[in-house]
Amino acid sequence: MAKRPKIVVVGSSNTDMVVKTERIPAPGETVIGGEFVTAAGGKGANQAVAASRLGADVTFVARIGRDVLGDQAVENFKREGIDTSFIVRDDGAPSGVALIFVDKHGENSIVVASGSNGRLSPEDVDRAAERIRTADAVVMQLEAPVETVARAAEIAHKAGVRVILNPAPAGNVPMETLAKVDVLTPNESEAAHLAGTANLDVEDLGRKLLEIGVGAVILTLGSKGALLIDRSGSKGFAAPKVEPVDTTAAGDAFTGALACALAEGKSMDDAIVFASQAAAISVTRMGAQPSLPMRKELSIDG
Repeated sequence: MAKRPKIVVVGSSNTDMVVKTERIPAPGETVIGGEFVTAAGGKGANQAVAASRLGADVTFVARIGRDVLGDQAVENFKREGIDTSFIVRDDGAPSGVALIFVDKHGENSIVVASGSNGRLSPEDVDRAAERIRTADAVVMQLEAPVETVARAAEIAHKAGVRVILNPAPAGNVPMETLAKVDVLTPNESEAAHLAGTANLDVEDLGRKLLEIGVGAVILTLGSKGALLIDRSGSKGFAAPKVEPVDTTAAGDAFTGALACALAEGKSMDDAIVFASQAAAISVTRMGAQPSLPMRKELSIDG
């Protein structure tokens, strides 16, 4: 690894309460039987931990409740080597919680109680402005308020810092914010939501997002791999073949690893291969953060 890149992650932290079950219940149905696991999660926290485990110097900007779950989360970040200076402990809202069903194929169904994540504010981002301006990349998702995401993108873009947005869960993002995004990492449904249409194939969805002003789009397509669409055209990347156990953190592993690789100076192609391998490893393990790989586990490096 040539250097230890500096990454700021702005976003959410949750405690995941996971039930592994034969199948995900239909509305009104109770399914008996399943293993219960509690694990650290939240898209922002997952991406921060993913990047840190792969060698980045990570600062996390977040809001966490002043409760037992919050205490556990902050201690966990410190163990992972993440800078917690800009985590606000919120007296007015509990820490976020996600209730997750995972079926025998590794597919999941998730409901999030956002709690303090929903109170992460542009002012919280402003407090970390200097750290953002001196970073190699800023990473965001949509489990925090969109005005907070917009503020972080604005500060980073003005300073010439690479802006990476994982637009998940699907939400509305102002066009002026998308125009400040250098790399967008949606899945197909998130891309369709941002493009405002579901009637396009994945390549055309990517092109539509480029027209809005996004620098490059990397569509994550699960077992079908990833598709890069940028000004020079499009290119597909195969996913490593694995037997999935839990896909909860796959997109976060991908985005965190991608940010780390790009911030180190890897080419976009090499960064996508690196990120694809991290995501593939993550789906072979239960739990969000417990599934995220260490650098030594990846055979693709440079």
